Amino acid sequence: MRTGFETDDPAAGGGVLSVSALLRSVRDVLERRFALRWVAGEISNFTRASSGHWYFTLKDEAAQVDCVMFRGRAAGIDWQPREGMRVEARALATLYEPRGRFQLNVETLRQAGLGPLYERFLKLRDRLEREGLFDVARKRDLPAYPRAIGVVTSLAAAALRDVLSALERRNPAIPVIVYPAPVQGEGAAARVAAALTTASARAECDVLLLVRGGGSIEDLWPFNEEVVARAIRAAAIPVVVGVGHETDVTIADFAADRRAATPTAAAELVSPSRDELIASVDALARRAARETRRRIETTMQTIDSLARRLVHPAQQLRASRRHVAHLAARLVGAAHHRIEAAGYRLGGAAPRLAVAAARRLEGAAARLDGLRASLVSLDPGAVLARGYSITRNAAGAVLREATQVNEGERVETLLARGSFESEVRKRGNS
Repeated sequence: MRTGFETDDPAAGGGVLSVSALLRSVRDVLERRFALRWVAGEISNFTRASSGHWYFTLKDEAAQVDCVMFRGRAAGIDWQPREGMRVEARALATLYEPRGRFQLNVETLRQAGLGPLYERFLKLRDRLEREGLFDVARKRDLPAYPRAIGVVTSLAAAALRDVLSALERRNPAIPVIVYPAPVQGEGAAARVAAALTTASARAECDVLLLVRGGGSIEDLWPFNEEVVARAIRAAAIPVVVGVGHETDVTIADFAADRRAATPTAAAELVSPSRDELIASVDALARRAARETRRRIETTMQTIDSLARRLVHPAQQLRASRRHVAHLAARLVGAAHHRIEAAGYRLGGAAPRLAVAAARRLEGAAARLDGLRASLVSLDPGAVLARGYSITRNAAGAVLREATQVNEGERVETLLARGSFESEVRKRGNS
């Protein structure tokens, strides 16, 4: 009687086989013995590789098996496989020779209902969402420049090493405080919630990271517990959750102020880059220097403009004299011109016009003398000639009151001819 595992392969005789030859023979037996068939189970450890292939575990209450679904077949699935989903896979039992590992090559998948853990996840998520625990309005902004960063995770977790490495790389000047808590197993959810509460109460940091690496839905289940979600929302500081891989989604992600795809991404999210900060400070310093230089140059130009507009009184007086002389010359010229024109037009009336012109000239001369007398009265030199003097302080300012000088101060006195310096011995206040 032949069994299903008997083979006519001559390599199955008493000769010595290489490992690859043995595994190839076992693979051939498996594929011939177990044709394509439907296998029911629950998805766990689902991963989508960069190549587009899907890798996951199919399990039930008693056993589990690794599965692969290559890109070409995965492209035909119009729904998204998730952790905990119950599915039926049409698969070929085979052996992955390089590792000697039994696996199923999945041809197609169909949904077969949800697993109990995933059902619990959906029910809790929907209830907390209806309660408003996940409202965007309740999310807190992350600090741009945290004084200290807190991390809630297991001391033995690889995620902690990843987070510390990322923080050290980006900005080693920021202190990091670790609040240890188990992130897997019985009672882990309560311990995580307690660590969050402790970190919030101590107020030692400005932002908290809740992190752990990837795993099955059972491994990540503490982050799907209500007590953790409520502890996140009750914290007095913002909480960033980075749990598992990018495809892993937990209740804690919904409750968090920000979700990160991985623990490393969470660390990068809350820590400002030291290089970027230095570049920003340098840019601000250059901008401040340009603005300061611009303001100084503008002020200097304003001062030069004002200085050009300042005119000394003597200069103003000389300009007035030139203007009066110019007006007088124009007046005399205009009078002669009008007399000559009138003479040509009137002919025989010239004698009368001459007399009238002479009179007007006399009047103009009188007005001119008046203007000259006014100029003389305005001339500081004429005033000085009458016995007056002008006294200035050391700064050159003209003194009009005794209160403008102090006893012992030196002053300069200008006379009609010459000047002299003196010292104030006594000052009267009348």
